[in-house]
Amino acid sequence: MESSQPDDTSLQSAGRPAGPCVIVIFGASGDLTRRKLIPALANLARENLLPTSLAIVGVATRPWSNDDFRENVRAGLKEHATEALTDELQDWFAERLYYLSGDFKSTDTYSRLRQLLNEIDERHQTAGNRLYYLAAAPGFFSEIPQQLQKVGLTQETDDCWRRVVVEKPFGNDLESARELNRQLRDVLTESQIYRIDHYLGKETVQNILALRFANGIFEPVWNRRYVDHVQITVAESIGVEKRGRYYDKSGALRDMVPNHIFQLITLTAMEPPISFDADAVRDEQVKILKAIQPLTEERALQDTVRGQYGEGIVGGEPAVAYRDEEHVDPQSETPTYVAMKLFIDNWRWSGIPFYLRTGKSLTSRTTEIAVRFKRAPFSLFRDSSVDHLDPNWLLLRLQPDEGISLRFGAKVPGAVMRLGNVDMDFNYKDYFGSKPQTGYERLLYECMLGDATLFQRADMVEASWDVVAPVLAAWSATEPDCFPNYAAGSWGPVKAENLLAQSGHNWQQSD
Repeated sequence: MESSQPDDTSLQSAGRPAGPCVIVIFGASGDLTRRKLIPALANLARENLLPTSLAIVGVATRPWSNDDFRENVRAGLKEHATEALTDELQDWFAERLYYLSGDFKSTDTYSRLRQLLNEIDERHQTAGNRLYYLAAAPGFFSEIPQQLQKVGLTQETDDCWRRVVVEKPFGNDLESARELNRQLRDVLTESQIYRIDHYLGKETVQNILALRFANGIFEPVWNRRYVDHVQITVAESIGVEKRGRYYDKSGALRDMVPNHIFQLITLTAMEPPISFDADAVRDEQVKILKAIQPLTEERALQDTVRGQYGEGIVGGEPAVAYRDEEHVDPQSETPTYVAMKLFIDNWRWSGIPFYLRTGKSLTSRTTEIAVRFKRAPFSLFRDSSVDHLDPNWLLLRLQPDEGISLRFGAKVPGAVMRLGNVDMDFNYKDYFGSKPQTGYERLLYECMLGDATLFQRADMVEASWDVVAPVLAAWSATEPDCFPNYAAGSWGPVKAENLLAQSGHNWQQSD
């Protein structure tokens, strides 16, 4: 008889549990499953958001048994769970874990999987619902769905659903993204495909829409009349670590811009959707992507900066140069940093620059959206001791400390008129308590509910790659300038500062 999900009244959620299903993880022996997916599912269980009628099937090439997989999961939870788990919760998980060893290219693997899933449906009353998570290498993103379709594991009926979660990278250029979309749609409907981006699981990312559309004080000034420019920073203090093989073929532009950063841009710049229905939100996001001013090859070189880190000091410790990292070509010209200036050609944002930057081995780990407002007229203060007016900033911090800050000028106490900058800070942990998360909880939960709002649609993916295609072409046709061109532990190449300085701007630093 099924045991009920452990009750933790201190962490009751207002959300409803997802419906019965089996979660099948391809690549279950990998790092993503161990560090992120299983701990995220544990957090959902703790919040009573998982169904009692649930099973998790791991599929990978390692010759494990069910017990081996269960032991691996227990060890992973002990090491990576965001909160300590009770023995009862671990036992609840173990009862629902199964493992299948097999080759992702072999039809026999999928035939055996079908048989196992049928048995699980009877044992756990999972109603034939399946969530297939592709935590495998990108080369299998089309192979696995095609094999599932061959044995009838993707077919939906009125009584059951079948969904496929595709990890990034979704292609490595416009042509490959289009081809992957075509291959997936040969065997799946668009409503079955969930292209995941874990950045959208972060609270502050989701709060962008709440901030803009639930507060009357922000929406009236969220346009070209009041905003001077917008900056988006996704900085990492670590280098490539063990990802040298992948990263040396990808680089900062492919790895971060068409997915993470463009998602942040669309949520920041989009028009109000008619509702929070998934397609209503994504319709507005894709309009922004298609409105980004096309870059000619000349402008692609003029309005972008690429960099690669050399040796330096990060966090007080010596850091090696990119070319000295494991599995990296000693003569590599792969960029580990990119900065860009973009314009959105629509009524709301015409003429307002959107600056973005992302890189490895930078000063600190921080992700931030900075909205700078236009300065107020100085005329009122011309006969006072105030010699200039600083601009106001709205800062949306995504990591490491999620929150929002509004910076404005106030009079310094005293007989003389002097102005000083003050910050009004909102931190999630201070107002709502600290609830450590992996970033995947909300996304997995939405997958099980069938809400695709936080997932990219095919046209969004292709529109994103279309924007960066001229940059990739321009960079491939010209040699990078003086790589390495920034020290590990710095904020990046000097040219990135000049990119803003030519318009009288500078980067908003987080520290």
